[in-house]
Amino acid sequence: MTITNTPLADLLLIEPKVWKDNRGYFYESFSTKAFANAGVKVDFVQDNQSFSQRGTLRGLHAQKAPFAQGKLVRVIQGSVLDVAVDVRKDSATFGQHYSVELSGENHKQLWVPPGFLHGFLTLEDNTIFTYKVSNFYDKDSEVGVIYNDADLGINWSNTMDPADFLLSEKDLVLTSFKDFVSPF
Repeated sequence: MTITNTPLADLLLIEPKVWKDNRGYFYESFSTKAFANAGVKVDFVQDNQSFSQRGTLRGLHAQKAPFAQGKLVRVIQGSVLDVAVDVRKDSATFGQHYSVELSGENHKQLWVPPGFLHGFLTLEDNTIFTYKVSNFYDKDSEVGVIYNDADLGINWSNTMDPADFLLSEKDLVLTSFKDFVSPF
């Protein structure tokens, strides 16, 4: 397992070693030891999974303290454009984002620590997205920013029309980044 830094401090890209043969493949998707060696101590409390069609956009979300969550995200089937935005007020990369394609084929994962907004856009039908979280969900602790905020400038897709994105009602009414008051 290779764990590398991204341009945003504490946001990590994980690329597992995959063993393939005529039967299929095997890989270790999480290792406490590997995370500790990368300077991350985390206790996961829950695994979540979503199934989505192409063009589904979920995000940009986070939870504030005392329910702030770290997330280890990956795709089992299909592919997504995964995006994290640093909203830690004292961070040198506050307001910057990082995006990466995660897929069932490339097996890449992203460690999204507390203090980041997170979202993803499914690039294929029947995409299965899964994530481990370090704290339980609490509806009253939810915070977020609208996915298409001009100040963030996230390029969600070169392959589909944003008018075709599928979003929840909740995600359509999130605040702008300039009006977002970071709790981190």
